[in-house]
Amino acid sequence: MINVLLAEDMHLIRGALAALIELEDDMRVVGEVATGEEAVARGVELRPEVVVLDIQMPGRLDGIAAAEELRARAPECALLMLTSAGRTETLRRALAAGARGFMVKDAPPARLAEAIRRVAAGESVIDPSLAAAITERPNPLTPREAEVLRRAGEGADLAEIAAGLFLSKGTVRNYLGAIVTKLDARNRLDAVRIAAENGWI
Repeated sequence: MINVLLAEDMHLIRGALAALIELEDDMRVVGEVATGEEAVARGVELRPEVVVLDIQMPGRLDGIAAAEELRARAPECALLMLTSAGRTETLRRALAAGARGFMVKDAPPARLAEAIRRVAAGESVIDPSLAAAITERPNPLTPREAEVLRRAGEGADLAEIAAGLFLSKGTVRNYLGAIVTKLDARNRLDAVRIAAENGWI
């Protein structure tokens, strides 16, 4: 029997997931929680074979931070992340946190049940609709470059960006030049488009 802990802050979705899992002969829900903190506490206490974590949860620990703590404190628990949107950087962070599987929330019930079985057996599972996002190129921008580009994308001019980030206009100009080069973009506007499409800003 595969024991499953569900961590999902939306009550309706959590209830539906629990009901679907309980329909399977070889698995049962041993706990339902709404926050990352609860997921860690219950995971350490119950030691289920699989913890199903929503990536976005309120509170101090989102799903990724909860996954990192669970990997450290209950490494025998396999982690299956649920997401409604496959943002590249989010999925990469979840992978780095030790997640073994990724599924979209609206996946067919049979596919979700199969994913739980596979991660419990030590396999990695990535929903086909998310696979492309995970294999896309990594973010080449530093946090500061991303912030400069985000502000430029919001319409701030050189002086406004410089003042807001306590930099000189020349430094901001250098950042933007480096960003355009890194992203192989035609200009700043193209760089904003490329970064936004990849979830980097």
